[in-house]
Amino acid sequence: MPYGTLPSPLDEQTWRSMPAAQQPDWPDPAALERVCDELRSYPPLVFAGECDNLTARLAAVARGEAFLLQGGDCAETFDGVSADQIRSKLKTMLQMAAVLTFGASVPVVKVGRIAGQYSKPRSQPTETRDGVTLPTYRGDSVNGLEFTAGARVPDPQRLLRMYNHSAATLNLVRAFITGGYADLREVHSWNQDFVRTSPAGQRYERLAEEIDCALSFMRACGVDPTELHRTEFYTSHEALILDYECAMSRLDSRTTRRYDTSGHMIWIGERTRQLDGAHLEFASKVSNPVGVKLGPTTTADEALTLIDRLDPKRTPGRLTFITRMGAERIRDLLPALVEKVTAEGARVAWVCDPMHGNTFTASTGHKTRSFDAVLDEVAGFFDVHRALGSHPGGIHVEITGDDVTECVGGGFGLVAEDLHQRYESACDPRLNRSQSLDLAFLVAEMYRGRGSGTGTSQGAGPGVATVQAVR
Repeated sequence: MPYGTLPSPLDEQTWRSMPAAQQPDWPDPAALERVCDELRSYPPLVFAGECDNLTARLAAVARGEAFLLQGGDCAETFDGVSADQIRSKLKTMLQMAAVLTFGASVPVVKVGRIAGQYSKPRSQPTETRDGVTLPTYRGDSVNGLEFTAGARVPDPQRLLRMYNHSAATLNLVRAFITGGYADLREVHSWNQDFVRTSPAGQRYERLAEEIDCALSFMRACGVDPTELHRTEFYTSHEALILDYECAMSRLDSRTTRRYDTSGHMIWIGERTRQLDGAHLEFASKVSNPVGVKLGPTTTADEALTLIDRLDPKRTPGRLTFITRMGAERIRDLLPALVEKVTAEGARVAWVCDPMHGNTFTASTGHKTRSFDAVLDEVAGFFDVHRALGSHPGGIHVEITGDDVTECVGGGFGLVAEDLHQRYESACDPRLNRSQSLDLAFLVAEMYRGRGSGTGTSQGAGPGVATVQAVR
């Protein structure tokens, strides 16, 4: 698909004239500009048609006809770009999607926090250890995790590395998706390394057997749709470093619309959604589907202003509101937002981020999250939408395909004293593979209205026994 190479000066100026939160303090502006010039000459990572396809899928979510599963690492790292690690992330997403599709009888739109999630907003610009103060780690796209003066200096060359690592990740994801790995007939192979050691894996295997039976029945009836042998998988990340995102924007010569070709979907974070800010202005100029994180301080009027700025034509699928209220507050705070947005006739996709409002420091000093709190926020999200007659459109979760010990609770009952065993996140704690599957089963039950999901994580509740259809 042909693209124009350079963004127009007008678009450059509109966001550059506004305050931009959470931007690195680059020590050499000339070096940054050279990197951006190089990025402008690079091929796009994604194409306009793919972004439009995702908008159409998210429109189904907004209409109440589909469910969004958005998940992946809190912060990708350059060292994490390997075939095994990428396959492991993809496998977990495919397993969760199979559980949700088969258990909740709803099409699932799969969007990874992958191939671009290398930048992180931080609450403080500096970090102090043992009396030494250095710039905070802002993700591999900006500086290094190591606590040394040299590693913590923002380096624009890392933006080129982000592009290259994103391209390599996308290439491998596309190879897995088109090479048969995502075929629904592979549901058992996704679980071979997992079923014997995990309660969630054993539960998943029982569901896989039900899927096999359904597929066998369909084949016996002469039905073998191609949709069962391939899937769609999209990428997303927080559009945080605006110099990078702007350098990756391209004009589609067929439509003359602008796209941020660094990923299919971009989102604006809780710390960068200022109504007069540069992030909102930049996102308003591109045609990708856009998400906005809404924390507990968001007012209904702010939500309506975000809609007017980002989706003035009220295009279903263009805008996703990702709420992150915290388990203790979502039932009190979310209704006013949903009611007012619905009353205005805006058709947004409502998605729950149950991770960021439920972070705390364990007695061991580790930043962690409770699986029960994560589950309770999702349950509150469903409770609110059920009461208002609106659609609980999806979940946005930080997960990994590895058996890390970063969040307490889940089927294995991890406690604070277990966290040191495999705490590997570069930033925030993630659900491990077993916890991710536990969550998928319980969300499927909530979607079908079989339970509130507010029970404890031990055992993760009953299996999904009744199946309506595969779609």
